[in-house]
Amino acid sequence: MTISVLNRDGAELSLGQLHDQAEQIDDELMPCRSNNPELWFAESPSDVEYAKQLCLECPVRALCLSGALERREPWGVWGGQLFLQGVVIPRKRPRGRPRKNEVAA
Repeated sequence: MTISVLNRDGAELSLGQLHDQAEQIDDELMPCRSNNPELWFAESPSDVEYAKQLCLECPVRALCLSGALERREPWGVWGGQLFLQGVVIPRKRPRGRPRKNEVAA
């Protein structure tokens, strides 16, 4: 199965062609290429949230997310979403036992 989308001219592009177009974008505009790549696979929930926030302004965010969904990425932040075992999850929980009482943030 191939994913296709319409580009600005109305022509359909395959996922591979979209990837080729992403290669033409300056690396400085893509946070995963201009920051520490390990941030997108961090253990700390705060680092994961920071990576998700950085993705919001990325020009290829939708392409990244659709590709990760198609590949069922096993873990990491892709397209501004956190993946675990191929499924998007809302947030990363810290290690250890959950608190008995909710703490006000």
